[in-house]
Amino acid sequence: MDILSLFVIVPVLTVLVLVITKNLKQARLVSLVGMTVQFIMSINLIFAYLKERAISTDIMVFTRDVVWYETFNIHYNIGVDAISVVMIALTSTVVLAGIFISWKIADLPKEFFISLLVLSSGVFGFFISLDLFTMFLFFEIAVIPMYLLIGIWGSGPKENSAMKLTLMLMAASAVLSVGIFGVYFNSDADGGALTFNILEIAQVNIPLAAQNLFFPFLFIGFAVLGALFPFHTWSPSGHASAPTAVSMLHAGVLMKLGGYGVFRVAMYLLPLGALNWSNFFLVLATIGVIYGAFGAIMQKDLKYINAYASVSHLGLVLFALLMINKTAWNGAIIQSLSHGLLTALFFALIGMVYGRTHTREISKLGGLMKVLPFIGAVYVITGLAYLGLPGFSGFVAEMNIFVGAFQHPDMFRRILTVIVVSSIVVTAVYILRMLGKIMMGPINNDEFKNLTKATWYEKTGLILLMIPVVAIGVMPFWLSEMLKESIQPFLERLL
Repeated sequence: MDILSLFVIVPVLTVLVLVITKNLKQARLVSLVGMTVQFIMSINLIFAYLKERAISTDIMVFTRDVVWYETFNIHYNIGVDAISVVMIALTSTVVLAGIFISWKIADLPKEFFISLLVLSSGVFGFFISLDLFTMFLFFEIAVIPMYLLIGIWGSGPKENSAMKLTLMLMAASAVLSVGIFGVYFNSDADGGALTFNILEIAQVNIPLAAQNLFFPFLFIGFAVLGALFPFHTWSPSGHASAPTAVSMLHAGVLMKLGGYGVFRVAMYLLPLGALNWSNFFLVLATIGVIYGAFGAIMQKDLKYINAYASVSHLGLVLFALLMINKTAWNGAIIQSLSHGLLTALFFALIGMVYGRTHTREISKLGGLMKVLPFIGAVYVITGLAYLGLPGFSGFVAEMNIFVGAFQHPDMFRRILTVIVVSSIVVTAVYILRMLGKIMMGPINNDEFKNLTKATWYEKTGLILLMIPVVAIGVMPFWLSEMLKESIQPFLERLL
C-alpha cells in the first residue's frame, strides 16, 4: 500500500468501525485512535517527503497511477509536493483537535463522527490528487457532508444555513465542472490524447482563447469555497450555525481547498488566462479583505466576528496568489496554514465559552479571564497571533504577502496593496476590542463566577493547534525552505 492512499483509507476504515460502535465512549475512542494514527502519518509524511526530496528532482513524489476509466482516460493518480504535504499536516491537526473538542457530544455521536471523518477523507483525497476528475470527486465528497453536519448538529437557523451553504457550493461545483471539462477538451491541443492528468496538461499549449474562457470558471469554482467576494455570503451563516468541531474543520481546512485549487489547477494549467484575468480578480479579493474586516467590526456575536474575519484573511490568500511572485505565493501558503490553525483555535474557544455561559453575545460577557484563566490566556494569545503579532504564524504570513505584493512594479497593484495593508488596522480594532470586552473588566453576570475550568481534552485540543502557530512564527525559515522548490514550477509557468 502506498503512503498517500492510506490518508484516504484510514478515515474510511475508522468509519467502518464506527458503524458497529454502540455508545459515545466507543465512538469517540475509535475516532480518536483513527485520527491519532492519521496525525502520526502526517508527521511521518513530512520527514519522508524531505528525505525523498533530497534525492529526487521530480515535481511530485510518492506518485501512483492506476487506470479507473480508460475510455475517458480517468486515473487514480496521486502524488504530493511540499504544498500538499503541509496541507495534509494542517488537516490532520485540525481534525484531531476537533475530536478532542467534541469529546462530550451527546446528540447522535456515532453519526456525527462518521460525517466528520467522511468529510476529512474527501479533503485528504483532494490534496493528494493529480487527476482533475479524481480531484473533483474528492472535492464533492468533502463538501456534501457539511449539509448534514450543520443541518442536524447545528444551532440557530441551522436548516436555512445548511441549505444556503449547500446550494452555493453546489453552484460553485457546477461552475468548476465547466472549467475542468473545458481544460480536458483542450488537453489534446498538441496532438496528444485527452487527459485529466494535471502534470500532462501542464505540458500542453492550451490555446489563449480557451485559457481566457475557462480560467474564470476554474477560479470562481474554487474561490467560492475560499470566500471570494461577492460569493462569500454562505460562509458567515454557515459558521455561525455549525457545531464547534464543524466550524473548526469548515474554516480551518475545507475553505483551504479553494486557494489550493486556484493555485494547483486554475493558475498552473491556464497561466495566460491567469495573467489576463488577474487584475479583475485582484479587485474582488481586495474588496473581500476590506469588507470582511469592517464586517467583523459590526458584529456582536463571537462566531460572526470570526466568520467575517475569515472572509478577510482568506481574501489575503487569493490576493497574494494573484500577485504572481515567489514571496507573495510563499506568504499565501503560510497564510493558509496560519488561518487554518488560528480560526480553528478561535472557534474551539468560542465553543468552550458558549458551552459554559450559553451566550455568544459580546455585551453579555466580561471578566472571563478571572474565572477561565487557561481558556482566557489562549484566547488572548490567539487574538494577538491573528492580528499579526511577531513571534506567531500570522506575522510571518502577512509580512510575506505584503512585501511580495509591493514588489510588483505595477502602480495599480501597489495601490491595491496599500488598501489591503490598511486592513491590519481594522483587524487590530475588532480583535483588541473583543478581547478587552469579554476577557477583561468586571464579570457581568454573577452566574459566570463559578464556570467550569478547562478539561483535559479541551486543553489537549487547544495545545495541539497552538504548537504549530508558535513553531511557524519562531522558526519560519524551515517552512519557507521546504516550500521553495515546490513554488518554482509555478513561477516558471507564469513568468
